[in-house]
Amino acid sequence: MTVLGKTQSFYDEESSNRRKSFLLVLIVMALMGAIGFAIGFAIGRTVTGGEVGIAVAVIIALVISLATYYTGDSLLLAASSAHEVSPNDVPQLMNVITELTIAAGIPLPKVYIIDDSAPNAFATGRDPKHASVAITSGLLQKLDREELQGVMGHELSHVRNLDIRYALLVGALVGSIALLADFFLRFTFFGGMSGGGRDRGRDSGGGGLAAIMLVLALVLAVIAPIFARMVQLAVSRQREYLADASSVELTRNPVGLERALATIAADPDVLEVANRATQHLYIVNPIKKFEKRASGMMSTHPPILDRINRLRELSGQPPLDPKTTGALQGLD
Repeated sequence: MTVLGKTQSFYDEESSNRRKSFLLVLIVMALMGAIGFAIGFAIGRTVTGGEVGIAVAVIIALVISLATYYTGDSLLLAASSAHEVSPNDVPQLMNVITELTIAAGIPLPKVYIIDDSAPNAFATGRDPKHASVAITSGLLQKLDREELQGVMGHELSHVRNLDIRYALLVGALVGSIALLADFFLRFTFFGGMSGGGRDRGRDSGGGGLAAIMLVLALVLAVIAPIFARMVQLAVSRQREYLADASSVELTRNPVGLERALATIAADPDVLEVANRATQHLYIVNPIKKFEKRASGMMSTHPPILDRINRLRELSGQPPLDPKTTGALQGLD
């Protein structure tokens, strides 16, 4: 990839996206602490109350994160109607996965099939030793071996790069923020902030500051879940770029993944088991633009054309001519 006259390899691409993802996760954690402090201060009217709020926020996030860490992958697979298969059931797929796990230096993951004609795939788990990949039957039917290698290289890169852990834990943090915000809004509007709390604020001389913190806490409670969700989607998009580059590292062939992305994105079949909670996991957004459930939804994936052109740059090819990419315009 050429940037400002310099050649950027997939190693540079990987490093750049790891830094961006780490920064985004720090932002989510900082947001969690901020909303915890604001809520604690607004309720307790003291800095100590704010510190207690941070502690409560951390405990909530820890409990949800631990539950997600150990059970999240099983719930995702069950929600996706995926069933585990043996090597004899899908010999070509298992052969491809075995080759790529050797190249990646990771254990062989559990393999699941989703009986659906829409081509797609995702990886989940908490680490390479506890990882699973799920592939739709449509993917096996509609891709050739070279394209299948590109997709599996992408998904196994998610496993090797610990993107699967990122996805689980960032999702848990975002859920914790939404839970805290919802609790505080209900607590406030149903009378929890009335009476004695305001009297304590006036008695302590901190009524003005307490009122400011209450307003700040209310604002944060409204916007924090939205902002956290946006950060989660930004993390997802950066990890997709990283997995694309890592797939090229494993397969040494960007063309297979390039063709696979175009085929999956342009396929008209709808993946019924996908939903807004799981869509960010898939290699290509499974919720099509023409579906009613896509309305008002923020993008979970980078634009397909952008991903394809990045892959072409990695192999020294020019970007696709916009005149020939009409079917892929606006897809993610």
